[in-house]
Amino acid sequence: MSTISRRDWLTMTLGTGVALTLGQKIALAQGKLLTRAIPSSGELLPVIGLGSSATFSQVARAEDVTALKEVLKTLVDNGGRVFDTAPQYGASEAVAGRIANELGLVDRIFWATKVNVARGGPADAAAARAQIETSFSRIKKAKIDLIQVHNVGDPATQLPILKELKQQGRIRYIGVTTTFDQQYDTLISLMKSEPLDFIGVDYAVDGREVEDTILPLAQERKIGVLAYAPFGRTRLFRRVGDRPLPDWAAEFDAKTWAQFFLKWVIGHPAVTTVTPATSQAKNMLDNLGGGIGRLPDAATRKRMAALIDALPPG
Repeated sequence: MSTISRRDWLTMTLGTGVALTLGQKIALAQGKLLTRAIPSSGELLPVIGLGSSATFSQVARAEDVTALKEVLKTLVDNGGRVFDTAPQYGASEAVAGRIANELGLVDRIFWATKVNVARGGPADAAAARAQIETSFSRIKKAKIDLIQVHNVGDPATQLPILKELKQQGRIRYIGVTTTFDQQYDTLISLMKSEPLDFIGVDYAVDGREVEDTILPLAQERKIGVLAYAPFGRTRLFRRVGDRPLPDWAAEFDAKTWAQFFLKWVIGHPAVTTVTPATSQAKNMLDNLGGGIGRLPDAATRKRMAALIDALPPG
């Protein structure tokens, strides 16, 4: 099997709507998007989702959000479901909710949003509840799939609210996220003491800190994992530059560097879904290809990590 560069793959899907449709057919022809079970329920989720920070958030602030409509449509049309957002991501949550309702996609998306306003006390708890209600009004869905305490926030205030809403049937799953390693000890403590369905953490081939304790604990405690920033916030693309994809990437069906990076993340059995952010349909299609076909085994993942570690930092 031959490999092609990310540039060549994206060129196949540039420009016209006809080209994008052709690209979608190419992706679908490779096979079905892989799924993983949510440990607490057994519900299956596609392994590739969509995040809404970074470029998605930037475009959401613009007057023309046509590109984001194409991104969401590409996600859903090709078997994806998981959309990760947060009130803190600028206009992302509001714009995505409006677009999904306009396109009739709301019930085809697994909505994962967040809460983080509380710092303790009755007034802050009221503010957290108000933020959650705002998310409901933006998404316009009676039951939100997942709400997580964003970057650990104030779990003593916010987690009881989420547990209450879950008990009421307004939230299906709850969790806690962090993208800061100085918060790992707090996250680990919550994973051990709270009935979490999910955690969300940064995880990339050159950012493997969560492998030591957090991912094994997630497996032990049957907690799902959303993996954020699998490209190291574009750092990995800068790191590989114009280097060609190694021939042995074909052994796990990676055709671009994006798919190489995503398959490395998904190759860890603790990861439920990886949610790279993008504002371009062609990149969304490329990312979905990372969840199709074979995945690298443990030995191959070590080889992949060694390849990246040998390169200069991005």
